[in-house]
Amino acid sequence: MNSTAVAAKKLAGKTPTEKTGAHTDEAAALIAGARERIDSLDDRIIGLVQERMAVSAVIQEARVTSGGRRVNLSREMEILGQYRDALGKPGTSLAMTLLELCRGRV
Repeated sequence: MNSTAVAAKKLAGKTPTEKTGAHTDEAAALIAGARERIDSLDDRIIGLVQERMAVSAVIQEARVTSGGRRVNLSREMEILGQYRDALGKPGTSLAMTLLELCRGRV
C-alpha cells in the first residue's frame, strides 16, 4: 500500500474540514485539490529519483569496470552547486540526499 493509500485510509469518515484543517468548505475543497496535485507530484518525483538511481548505477558500473572509482567527487560538487544555485541552502541538503541514494552498491 503506497503512502497516499495509507493517508486516505486514516482520513476515511472525517469531514472535509477535519481532513484539511480548514475552517470553511471552500478552503477545504481548495486544500483537498492541492493535496491531490502534491500527491501526484510526489509520485512523479519518486519515479524520477528511482530512474536517476538506475542511470547512476550504469555510470558507476562503467567507471568501476574501466578501473576508475565508483564516485566522482568533482561531479558531485557540480551537482551540489546546481541544486544550491536553484534552490538555496536547502537545495544542497536535497542534492546530498539524492547523491547518497544514487551512490548505491555497485
